[in-house]
Amino acid sequence: MSEIVEGEKAFSSFRVLNGDADSGERDQLFRNMAQLFAYVSDRCDDDQVAQYDEVLCHLAELVEVEARVHVAKLLAPLERAPGTVVVNLANDTFEVARPLLEFSSVLSDDDLIDIIGNRTEAHRTIIAGRDKVPPRVGDAIVDHGGTASVACLVRNAAAELGHQTLEKLLVRATKDAEIATDLRGRPEIDWSSLHGKIRVAADKVIDNLAEVDGNIDQAAASKVNAVVYNRLRNRAGFSAAEWKVAYNQVKALSDRRQLDQKAMLRFVRFGYGHHAAAALTVTLRVGPEVLIKWLAMQDYVAITVALKALGLPPDLFEGLVSVLPWRDLPDAAELQMINARYEALSVDEASGIFELWRAHAFRKRQVSEERATA
Repeated sequence: MSEIVEGEKAFSSFRVLNGDADSGERDQLFRNMAQLFAYVSDRCDDDQVAQYDEVLCHLAELVEVEARVHVAKLLAPLERAPGTVVVNLANDTFEVARPLLEFSSVLSDDDLIDIIGNRTEAHRTIIAGRDKVPPRVGDAIVDHGGTASVACLVRNAAAELGHQTLEKLLVRATKDAEIATDLRGRPEIDWSSLHGKIRVAADKVIDNLAEVDGNIDQAAASKVNAVVYNRLRNRAGFSAAEWKVAYNQVKALSDRRQLDQKAMLRFVRFGYGHHAAAALTVTLRVGPEVLIKWLAMQDYVAITVALKALGLPPDLFEGLVSVLPWRDLPDAAELQMINARYEALSVDEASGIFELWRAHAFRKRQVSEERATA
């Protein structure tokens, strides 16, 4: 009942959108709309989310900082939130942006990288301390950040430091004792490997670390190899946790009308398999369970037909097939067969097959529902 009351309060003052209201009314409507969305976010379809997104974006431009802070705190913990208003608030002043930068899973790696490059050191520092900092995000912090954000990144055990990022950190550590000290505390770093790749920088860093600690723990030398092995092993296989985050980030990208072939190419380029799968789900307008089933069953035919129906160019198709989280990675012979089938199939043929499948699946589901009712 309280949700209905909140909804009535939120929608009763739409004259505010026309500017016919004072600042207090605008602030209250903004808060009420965000609160209402927080109540019903798990039950909204895409059109409803788009409506909330449009209204909240408009109101955000009319209200004071305190109201924007309040709404940012409401949106930060939501798994599904309007994509445009979340990104806009995350690019706001630090006070407004902080809860979203710290907690929001709706912000994608690209969103965070854009903020790192264009906002303040305070924005970068809070991003560096997130519960999960992927390698690309960490690399952007090292490129653009000052000592505060870089030190926060190195101290964050949840931050994944890629090889390229570590090389940059080693160079910075030759001039910054604080970063050198913090690097010493990273147990997964294979110092002997890094020493071989960038000998001069590594020599200087090892000297700095020796001054701080006296010795370098060589017991960690094999740990980086285990990390690399696990990453290669985990390229195949579906992860429910990764899917949940990827799917909501892709939906937010779709909210902003930015889910296109360029976005898919970025997913392929950076190996974001779950994001690529989620993007196909949204673009094809099929339920997530459909694509997940195809991946689990290694259903190359279904994927081939569906992607050809979208009219994707062969190079993008090939990239998507190679990066999707299949149960097992396709081998060279399978990839050759998949690509040959894609080339031989026309867009019209694929579209016809896909629509027949969609209609058949709908009828089958309807019959099942009728049987269940009986």
